[in-house]
Amino acid sequence: MTPNPFLGVVLHAIGGLCSAIFYLPFKRVRGWAWESYWLVGGVSSWIIMPWLIASMIVPDLAGVLREAPQSSLVKSYIFGALWGFGGLTFGLTVRYLGIALGVAMALGYCALFGTLMPPIVAGEFGDILSKTSGQVVLAGVAVCVVGILINGWAGISKEREMSEEHKKATIREFDFRKGVLVATFCGIASSCMAYGFAAGKPIAELAVKHGTPQLWKNLPVLVVVLLGGFTTNVLWCIGLNLKNRSWGDYLDLTHHRRPEGDIVPAKTPMVSNYCFAALAGALWYMQFFFYSMGTTKMGKYDFSSWTLHMASIMIFGTICGVMLGEWSGVSKLTRTLVFAGLMVLVGSTLIVGYGNYLNVTK
Repeated sequence: MTPNPFLGVVLHAIGGLCSAIFYLPFKRVRGWAWESYWLVGGVSSWIIMPWLIASMIVPDLAGVLREAPQSSLVKSYIFGALWGFGGLTFGLTVRYLGIALGVAMALGYCALFGTLMPPIVAGEFGDILSKTSGQVVLAGVAVCVVGILINGWAGISKEREMSEEHKKATIREFDFRKGVLVATFCGIASSCMAYGFAAGKPIAELAVKHGTPQLWKNLPVLVVVLLGGFTTNVLWCIGLNLKNRSWGDYLDLTHHRRPEGDIVPAKTPMVSNYCFAALAGALWYMQFFFYSMGTTKMGKYDFSSWTLHMASIMIFGTICGVMLGEWSGVSKLTRTLVFAGLMVLVGSTLIVGYGNYLNVTK
């Protein structure tokens, strides 16, 4: 399949949009603890959607997974499990910092580790650095990190300017110190998704041999990686359900009491809760559906896909935060930083795309 870096950039942008807005349906869930709606969304995103989509597109999905090298399956699963820690703490990051600042801090770490470490570990970094096209791609990676840092700076500026009342009005559980710690861990752990895709390349190649179009060859890899992520998250969420006595959320046992003394409202909207949580999970999955396609279009430097994904999430996450009013009431300096960060991130995607284009047309 002929690489098409600019189409790859577009596909990554669509995936970034899905990631940036996936949390919004969760805001419509009523009367459930965080761990309950996160787990329902996770069943949708980590089990139902990857198996459903892959089964529809990949010929003999079960055969591909049976024949796949065990080492590739195990590594993809383990990286998925490690990434799972980042996935569940991403929800906490947004919970404590809001979409704009939370996404900025987590993705800064994630972009750096997830983009650069796979080619370094594979011993390809020197070759990339020696070529003009590779240098342009790496410059785009650096620009992306700068853009994320600018957005993080804007978030810190915002945190200093806003009153506690305003913070609580836009982000009900705002906690800057706790959010920073969670975002740091989240970003590093979340980068393991990129390693999972790298470890799953033999699975993708086997899928092609079974007749899967190149564009969708990574869908079986997603099945394995997300199964690892599901394992981590389901154990964590069930543990919280037991600890917080929130297990009754799933069955509308509306009068169970949690340790803090709160009683779940008598009229919990069960159907809408399940629907909105499942929708959030489906949107979340779609980010990697488009990511998996975008990666196939980037050519030799497909490692740069992770930067494009992170930049796209940051761009749309910031826009989403602005639309939700998370940046209202801040100074002109902070608004300028937000706008500058957006422009730098957009520029980084163009630079990365151009570097891949140079490599394809050389």
